[in-house]
Amino acid sequence: MALKKKPVTGMRDILPAEMQVREFVMNQIKETYRSFGFTQIETPCVEDIGNLTSKQGGDNEKLIFKILKRGEKLKLETAVAEADLTDSGLRYDLTLPLSRYYANNAAQLPSPFKALQIGSVWRADRPQKGRFRQFVQCDIDILGDTSSMAEIELILATTTALGKICPDNTFSVRVNDRELLKGMALYSGFQEETLDQVFITLDKMDKIGYDGVRAELLQNGYGGDIVETYLNLLGSVKNDADGVRKLGERLKDVLALSVTENLAHIMDTVQKVAVTDFNLYFDPTLVRGMSYYTGTIFEVSMEGFSGSVAGGGRYDKMIGKFAGMDTPACGFSIGFERIVSLLMDQNSMVEKAAPKKAYLVEKGMDQERLTQIMKQAMEERAAGVSVLVSQMNKNKKFQKEQLGKEGCTEFVEFYREALK
Repeated sequence: MALKKKPVTGMRDILPAEMQVREFVMNQIKETYRSFGFTQIETPCVEDIGNLTSKQGGDNEKLIFKILKRGEKLKLETAVAEADLTDSGLRYDLTLPLSRYYANNAAQLPSPFKALQIGSVWRADRPQKGRFRQFVQCDIDILGDTSSMAEIELILATTTALGKICPDNTFSVRVNDRELLKGMALYSGFQEETLDQVFITLDKMDKIGYDGVRAELLQNGYGGDIVETYLNLLGSVKNDADGVRKLGERLKDVLALSVTENLAHIMDTVQKVAVTDFNLYFDPTLVRGMSYYTGTIFEVSMEGFSGSVAGGGRYDKMIGKFAGMDTPACGFSIGFERIVSLLMDQNSMVEKAAPKKAYLVEKGMDQERLTQIMKQAMEERAAGVSVLVSQMNKNKKFQKEQLGKEGCTEFVEFYREALK
């Protein structure tokens, strides 16, 4: 029986043209984040199953690739429950592994610690266009800083990177705070024990709009007066820093003024300091579904892409699950695969990649002449030129077209005999 040549469902092969785009995006991200003082780390792709199923990852915990116990530990004949068969799984994001990493290594790390982590994650999701079961995430996190400086640095670093990678695409950063979300809901009359369900509905605002949110809240049994008060409040807020401060005054009976003042300060500072051109505004409907967020949350949308291309927030409680003591933490993740997809669709990457030269050598070239050609290529490489040396195909036009897709912009042809 012939072996299967296609990748496993939900996985994919990456061709050279896309690999160039990925390398460009990766290099821009690393270069930018390092200039902001972030230090690259690495965590294992496999984590303990107890960590992965600790109710920190929301719906992602339903999508874990679980790993069977190995050797003598695997006892199929006596297994009763799934826990008898599995003890680990592939990570579904980089935040939970980072939290474990910091709890384990904090004594050897500076405080605050600015971490850069890039790596593959796995989710047993339903494969579809643009969604795969293995994909790359690029995260920056600041651990050990309670101040708003963490949020400011994260937003500045991420927007600077996006500005370099996609200079022709306008983008916007939306900000909110989970405490502010709670305050708006309590002010409107919702009971605290119902807020998680309310926010699940609110999180659908981008898809179903105000009318859809209203209908779903009413369908879930909430009073009409409460729902109308809530939606009117959401719709009446100005989306700048002054609007956030005024909202704080309105909510002062249910929310500490420090929450809105902190968010307004972040917005004011980012707008005064940023060197990249982007829109920054307060979005009272921004939820971000991960249950581990405890404070500020942010999300980036970009022209040419329907969903978000980056997002993150503050998660001050997660590291404490490992260390036994809460540690302030805040992170921002760039949607690496989405950015790559955007650049591929725009066909804008080849021009940005470093130019390559191709030496095409006719088959049957004598040894001495071939040595000279190889030496010439080595001299050009030493001078900083990227040179590919390859035998010349019969269909030279098609060969050049394919090499062009890989970034070759100049071709030098070598023949056994001089052309007449």
